[in-house]
Amino acid sequence: MTLETVSENKAHGGVQGVYTHKSAETGTDMTFSVFVPPHEPGAKLPVLWYLSGLTCTHANVTEKGEFRAACAEHGVIFVAPDTSPRGDDVPDSAEEYDFGKGAGFYVNATQQPWSKHYRMRSYIESELPEVIAASFPADLERQGITGHSMGGHGALTIALRNPGRYKSASAFAPIVAPSQVPWGEKALGRYLGDDRAAWREYDACALIEDGARVPELLVDQGTADNFLEEQLQTRLLAEACEVAGIDASIRLQDSYDHSYYFISTFMAEHVAWHATRLT
Repeated sequence: MTLETVSENKAHGGVQGVYTHKSAETGTDMTFSVFVPPHEPGAKLPVLWYLSGLTCTHANVTEKGEFRAACAEHGVIFVAPDTSPRGDDVPDSAEEYDFGKGAGFYVNATQQPWSKHYRMRSYIESELPEVIAASFPADLERQGITGHSMGGHGALTIALRNPGRYKSASAFAPIVAPSQVPWGEKALGRYLGDDRAAWREYDACALIEDGARVPELLVDQGTADNFLEEQLQTRLLAEACEVAGIDASIRLQDSYDHSYYFISTFMAEHVAWHATRLT
């Protein structure tokens, strides 16, 4: 496994880097960013994964997320992967922003032509952690995961499917029940086929209904988010957690929208919340 360095910059006493590697899971080159805070030589640091939303790459949160000061303060590595495979050979639906490149939905696709490359679940759960562990001072016994929108969906479902791996899970404006909303019905139907039973492992509310658990959750959702009622439906997650007895802090933030202005406002709180559970 060979990493190629795209860029490295000093920030808050640490290093913000962007890297590429050849992925066996997606069959493409993949790009991701990593912030490593200042630390003592030989130290191993906890890791916070951040999964981005529709149309995004690693760059959106890296440039606009305002996480580095908090990660430097708490000694947390911050990893931001891409949202889908990229490349000329990767099938796409160019006329649709919510499907194809930039919209991998963190699934392992089973339907043609998507199944060859769209394996973001295995990439995030298996391959990229090995890359991070081999190349950075990361302690994978102390992992947390968060994300925004489609990435919030990814963070919640990955945490629920892997009990004990992630010591903390949070989300910003997540898609909580993709089986019940237009974004999710389009993506899951095309990536996974018509059998809705196969969709359940990619639906946070369905996973909770089926018995999956995490110790606690932190979710922030803006009340002025124009996707709230049709696509996000945060109330369904609140109801599922209440029935399941999951300690969920689901905070409705007055007048905030779906943008990185919202995310960056609460990012430091999320980093600190994760840090207390990881350190």
